[in-house]
Amino acid sequence: MRRLETVTIVLVAVLLTAVPSFFIDAIDGPGRFPETLPDWLGWLALVVSSLSLALWRRHPGWTLALGCGGLLLCTATNVEPSNLGLIVLPALTLVGAYSWGGRTAVAVGLGLFLWLELLYLTTGESGPALAIFTLPGYLAGFVLRRLHETAAQLELRSRELEEERELFAELSVRNERARIASELHDIIGHALSVMVVQAAAGQRLAVRDSAATTEAFDVIAESARRGREDLGRLVDLLGGEPVEAPDLSLIDEVIARAARSGLAVTCRFEGDRDGIPGPAAHAAFRVVQEGLTNALRHAPGAGVQVLVRGTGRAVTVQVVNDPASGSSTGIIGTGQGLRGLRERIQHLGGSLDAGEVPGGGWRLEARLPA
Repeated sequence: MRRLETVTIVLVAVLLTAVPSFFIDAIDGPGRFPETLPDWLGWLALVVSSLSLALWRRHPGWTLALGCGGLLLCTATNVEPSNLGLIVLPALTLVGAYSWGGRTAVAVGLGLFLWLELLYLTTGESGPALAIFTLPGYLAGFVLRRLHETAAQLELRSRELEEERELFAELSVRNERARIASELHDIIGHALSVMVVQAAAGQRLAVRDSAATTEAFDVIAESARRGREDLGRLVDLLGGEPVEAPDLSLIDEVIARAARSGLAVTCRFEGDRDGIPGPAAHAAFRVVQEGLTNALRHAPGAGVQVLVRGTGRAVTVQVVNDPASGSSTGIIGTGQGLRGLRERIQHLGGSLDAGEVPGGGWRLEARLPA
C-alpha cells in the first residue's frame, strides 16, 4: 500500500510539473523548454521539489527541505511553474502542519512562514496569491493531525478499556469460583463432619446401646438431608432462581442440629437481631457453622459457647470451644474453610480473628457491618 502511494505521488508530480513545464501547459499554452544552465537548474529544482512529496511519510523533514528549497531555487532562476505545478505549494504546507506536533509544530510553522516571505521576495509578488496557495494546505494539515491524534488517543483508550474489561471479567470469575468453593466447603464440610462423628459413635454403641445407635443414625440421615437441601439452595442461587434472604434464624437451626448430634453447645443473643442485612446474616451463620464444624472435628465432647451480639451498626459473632475432652476424630482440615470465610467477611467490610484461647480451647470471632 505504501509503495503504491509512492508510485502515485511520483507519477502525479511528473505529470503536474515536468510535463507541463517542458512540453505543454493545458492552461497557459505551450511550455518553454529549458535552454540555459539556470533554466535547467530551475526546472530540475521544480521536479525535485515535487518528487520530495514521495518521502513525506518516512522522512517529512527531507520533504520540507527539498521541497521548499527546490521552489526557492526555481523562483530564484526565474523559472515559473505551470498553474498545475503550483499544487506543490499547499502540499508542502500540509505535510509541514500534519507531520509534527507540540513545540516542533510551532518551529515548523515559523519556518514555513519565513519560507513564504522568501517566496514573496524572490518572485516579487505583492498580492495574496501565494498565501492563498499555502494557508489552506497548512490549515488542512493541522486539522488532519488533530483528527489523527484524537483517533489514536481513542484507540489507545479503547484498548485500555478492553484490557480492563478482560481483567475485571477474569477477577469476577475468580471471585465467583472462590465464593462457590467456600459455600461448597461450608455445606459439605459441616454435613460430612457430623456424619463421620455420628457414624463413629454408632459403631461404638452398636453392641451395647441400640437406642443410642438408632439416634446416631437418625442424626446422620438428618445431616445428609440438610446438606442436600443446602446444595439445592446453592444450585438455585447459581442458576438465578429467587432464594429467600437469610437471617439470623439460620443460627438457631444449626445450633439445634449440633445439639442433636451430641455437641454440648450453648447460644446467646444480645442486642438487636432484627434488620440485619442478608449478606451479613449469612456470613454470621457461616461463622457459627465453621466454628461448630471445627469443634466436632478437633474437640469432640468439649463445650462450645456461641455469642451473637447485634447493634445498630455491627454484628459480632463469637464461637469459643473448651479444651478437647475426647480423642480427635482424625478428620484433617485443609484450612480452606477459615481462609474462604475470612475473604468473604473482608469483602463485606468486616474482620475475622481465629486463635487459641489462654488455658486451652479455640476462639473464632467475626465483626460484620450491619
